[in-house]
Amino acid sequence: MKKMIFGFIAIVAIAFSACKGKEPVIDNGPGPRDYSVSVSGKIVTVKNLDADTILGFTALGQPFGAGKYTFFSLVNNSRVTSTDSATSNWDIAFRGSRILVNNGTSGPGNGGGFVFAEGFDGVNSVPADSTFLIDNNTNNTFAISNPSGISWYIYDGPNNLLNTTPGRTLIIKTANGKYAKLEILNYYRGGSTPSSTASNDVKAYDSRYYTFRYTYQPDGTTNF
Repeated sequence: MKKMIFGFIAIVAIAFSACKGKEPVIDNGPGPRDYSVSVSGKIVTVKNLDADTILGFTALGQPFGAGKYTFFSLVNNSRVTSTDSATSNWDIAFRGSRILVNNGTSGPGNGGGFVFAEGFDGVNSVPADSTFLIDNNTNNTFAISNPSGISWYIYDGPNNLLNTTPGRTLIIKTANGKYAKLEILNYYRGGSTPSSTASNDVKAYDSRYYTFRYTYQPDGTTNF
């Protein structure tokens, strides 16, 4: 009997140890409760905003998340709950590298946006004759194949990394019809892109954490 009890305890201990070793990497770092927002003058900086972070890998080795967007209000400088996804309470939403605006097929707001080939600091107003794109069933405003042909990121296939494109600013019309400029600074946990020699697990589990900065113009003019 003593041997049986000892054996049972040993099995439980091994199982517990194995479970501990398989804890998701995403539980060991910044998550939904750990993103931060700071304000300096007109510029708001958001760090570690999770965007459907990786939960695991398929049998074919493809990473997958929960398939849910993270909604954010540029007006209020804060996350918006998913229960408000069908309202005008949010301005921009993130899921992986996909970014939505609140208009068209994505929401009832008056939003829109496009990628402008100019650095954040050099954008002092909404460019003249701007065409604001909205989401529809086939195209996404900020997708890499957006109609303007300009993307905010470059995918490094050989190294399996997503890098932000220098000199790119997202010009956004918020859900209330006002304007903001936004620069995505990094796509990885802690605002630091993994080394090209890092494992694919690290690259996957550390991805989909946005660090970005923006300026919102509350008076409705096009000047930032």
